[in-house]
Amino acid sequence: MTPRCTPPPRETNLPRSTVNSADVRDARNELGARLRALRRAAGLSGRELAAALSWPPSKISKLENGQQTPSDADVRAWTRAVDAVDETDSVLAQLHTLVTRYAELQRLLRGGQVQVQQAAGRRESGTKVFRMFESTFVPGLLQTADYARSRLAQSARVFGRRVPIEDAVSERLRRQEVLYERGRVFHVVITEPVLHYALSSPEVLLGQLDRLVTIAMLPNVRLGVIPIDRQVAIAPAHGFWVYDDDLVVVETFGAELNLSQQAEVELYTKIFDTLALDAVYDRRVRTLIAKAADAVGERLPDHPAVKLEKF
Repeated sequence: MTPRCTPPPRETNLPRSTVNSADVRDARNELGARLRALRRAAGLSGRELAAALSWPPSKISKLENGQQTPSDADVRAWTRAVDAVDETDSVLAQLHTLVTRYAELQRLLRGGQVQVQQAAGRRESGTKVFRMFESTFVPGLLQTADYARSRLAQSARVFGRRVPIEDAVSERLRRQEVLYERGRVFHVVITEPVLHYALSSPEVLLGQLDRLVTIAMLPNVRLGVIPIDRQVAIAPAHGFWVYDDDLVVVETFGAELNLSQQAEVELYTKIFDTLALDAVYDRRVRTLIAKAADAVGERLPDHPAVKLEKF
């Protein structure tokens, strides 16, 4: 049985030896398409295959749509169930290539943030509408240099490694030029605790709060904050970014997850829109930022009164 041909991986500007998130996403989608082709060739529906394997139907859907990576045992069970045992070694080889690419992406995230920032910049250069939600820290496109430096240093500490971050800080700041380009729209939603979390020194956080006030004044940026006492319709479980209507990016401690299936993008867009409805904007945002600045100022040694100039 000959599997359906799949297009070659997209070209990128990264060195050939470097795997980026698009490589991992494409490889997972290609593997899912291969599994789907084998199932269809056997004349089985997703539910019929799930029943034969004693799996929930959702697992079949996730594997075929590239939302979940199968194990070796999953692949062997699948090829047996669709009477394609002769395809087992080939599908396993494809799976192992995916696993290798994912591991390479993890090493990239752990070892050098410069290429991560560059890859993000390329993705942003092709995006017109940005939807960003963060529940723990200020999104990278809105960060000051000092705040970005603290965040990148924290990422390095997660893996117990000392890695240079100054070039990565510069790349992150360079990415922010997209905020001032015509034709781009940014809708940013954060939770109120983001304004208070001691992810850096009080001085750095105060500078970051001042930066948020400036960013909120840009005509193409809509900044919303979900108050801590707001009863939310959906729990703000984790941060994510939606790029146009094409891609959702979720960063974990170990990797960057890219979701490009239409159903996933629609789901996260709906979640973002729901979270955005629970946020406050404009003057109420400025009030929350001023309140946070007062609280952060009390952490300073001499407790001076804090006033953000742009208020």
